[in-house]
Amino acid sequence: MVRMSRIGYSILFLVTVGFSCGQNSQKELNKSARALRSCADEQVVSADEQQAIRRQINAEQKSQQIEAIFRQKVREGLNGNVLVAQKGIVLYRNCFGLGHFERNQRDTLVDDSKFQLASLSKTFTAVGTLKLIEAGKLSLEDTIQKFYPDFPYHGITIRELLSHRSGLPNYAYAFDDSMKVNFYKREKPYPTNATIMHWFATVKPTPKAYNIPGRGFSYSNTNYMVLASIIEKATGQSYEAFIKKNIFDPLGMHQTFVATTRNDSINHHRTAGYQWNRRIPKDYYDDVVGDKGIYSTTGDLFRWYRALNGDCLLQKKTLAEAFIPRSFERKGAKNYGYGFRMMLDGLNKPEYIYHSGWWKGYNTMFWFSPKDEYVIIILGNRYNKTVYRVKELIEVLNSGSKEATPTTDSEVEI
Repeated sequence: MVRMSRIGYSILFLVTVGFSCGQNSQKELNKSARALRSCADEQVVSADEQQAIRRQINAEQKSQQIEAIFRQKVREGLNGNVLVAQKGIVLYRNCFGLGHFERNQRDTLVDDSKFQLASLSKTFTAVGTLKLIEAGKLSLEDTIQKFYPDFPYHGITIRELLSHRSGLPNYAYAFDDSMKVNFYKREKPYPTNATIMHWFATVKPTPKAYNIPGRGFSYSNTNYMVLASIIEKATGQSYEAFIKKNIFDPLGMHQTFVATTRNDSINHHRTAGYQWNRRIPKDYYDDVVGDKGIYSTTGDLFRWYRALNGDCLLQKKTLAEAFIPRSFERKGAKNYGYGFRMMLDGLNKPEYIYHSGWWKGYNTMFWFSPKDEYVIIILGNRYNKTVYRVKELIEVLNSGSKEATPTTDSEVEI
């Protein structure tokens, strides 16, 4: 029987023997690409071992049930790619619909179709930030002013940015229309992270309900836009270059890129986002990244899942910090750590770890269970609420268990 390692439980064991993760030095950013990729590669097992796993998890029956669930989602309007796996075995993988509706059947979705991940991108920003903390280039207690002295809100630490406890307003709503008009006239049509950081420093918007840092949880895309900007200051690299060099390339995520990438090859199988059947044009804030802006495939996200659970991207204790619930102001099972959402069990421990997203027609779900060793990946490019409904899938993957089977219809955020 092949067993797998865990994040606090048991999940896929893929770490190379003798490979040790993490020292507080520059070495943390220079891991062997081969060693990192081994964590993301699919586990190689014999035919007998694979059959044993399939029997253990009742794979055939689950695959049929999962297919029926997704067929119903398609009837309700799902257009996108999906992948469901358990204990390293892909139970179901499929593509439904079109990458570009105006091209009709000339652009049907394929396994390599690339989708905007929306807020699911935050998981990469969080891990990138934690890697820099392990390398000694950042500290959880560093304030924004250490990197951006003119930032108008003081006392906000990286810890509070990661956990959405900064109280910062959402940049998409913090500036009046005159800023956009004047920016169009002066420079180029689309602002970047640097532009937004400059706006904060010069305009100093005053939100109506600015929270004291650390007082409470308040989900805001500004937190992760600022984190991406801090990554750039700390490394002297663009966010895109840092994430590509330290996460995408080492893990073999060759179909994954940041929206600001200037390379025509990324347009191969790149999808467009739609609201109903209306294509959403390039958004004013599309080039602001860290909170969103990463494009990927179901296959590359499966690699991301395996790498997260392979104990190689970060030290175990560091990754464990990301999965500690940090918001108890409101009673309930939903919580947030460092870049990851979670559903808690009765002991306030993570029963499920996930992140969803929405951005301009795209909606996404990345959901996994440390206990039962499965992952659900749903990427859609035509807005459809069924992406966020995973209760039926959880019931199947939990072998019919009626415990902890939440609905997530309300988890529509960017």
